[in-house]
Amino acid sequence: MITTILFDLDGTLLDSDMGIFIPLYFRALAAKLSPIVPREPLLNTLLASTRLVMQSKGIRVQTNHDVFWADFLARLGHSYKDLQLLIDAFYRDDFDRLKNFTATKPQARPLVQAVFAAGYTVAIATQPVFPIVAIAHRLGWADVSDFPYALITSYENMHTTKPDPAYYQEICQMIGRQPADCLMVGNDPEADIRPAATLGMHTFWVCDQGQPPISGMPAHHIGTLTDLVDMIETGSLRGA
Repeated sequence: MITTILFDLDGTLLDSDMGIFIPLYFRALAAKLSPIVPREPLLNTLLASTRLVMQSKGIRVQTNHDVFWADFLARLGHSYKDLQLLIDAFYRDDFDRLKNFTATKPQARPLVQAVFAAGYTVAIATQPVFPIVAIAHRLGWADVSDFPYALITSYENMHTTKPDPAYYQEICQMIGRQPADCLMVGNDPEADIRPAATLGMHTFWVCDQGQPPISGMPAHHIGTLTDLVDMIETGSLRGA
């Protein structure tokens, strides 16, 4: 029986295309740090260190945070102390401007409210290559920041990344659930649906942008956020 629901964030609860958002994010951060490091070398280093975090398989000993910063600082030849004041100022003063490149989904908040009202354990299963401060901003943009989530994955607390099935295994370990207890809700068939199903989770593929079905995709359910609200409120999800 499903007792726990995992939500992807970008493209699922928040209307955001990560292929567009991440380059804008990195450019803005590189601009902030440009008084210390030239912008173009810094941008290339951000991309390279992030790719390194996403290349590893299985649950590492080091957190994603530690893997990223060890590689990033070694490439730059700087210490974190050199960059800290500007990084803190970036997330405090500049990051929220990127909201303009996303949009709130009006169905997202009613869905999260319905899930909590029905008594499910809820986690935010977003790609953990960002710090929690950046994810907290984006949860606010989605209008779903004020809920008692059992877990919000970030680069500080995770040792894996999507699309490795180990990412979903680590979430289960952290919240004390078996894969069969969980429903993964996401819009990305290769990062959200296939690896979660491989581990044995139930899956709900969010197709609210007119995506055509993909043959062979192991989605137990396909629909919109509103369709999932209906399943929760009618109780049909419990027996799914």
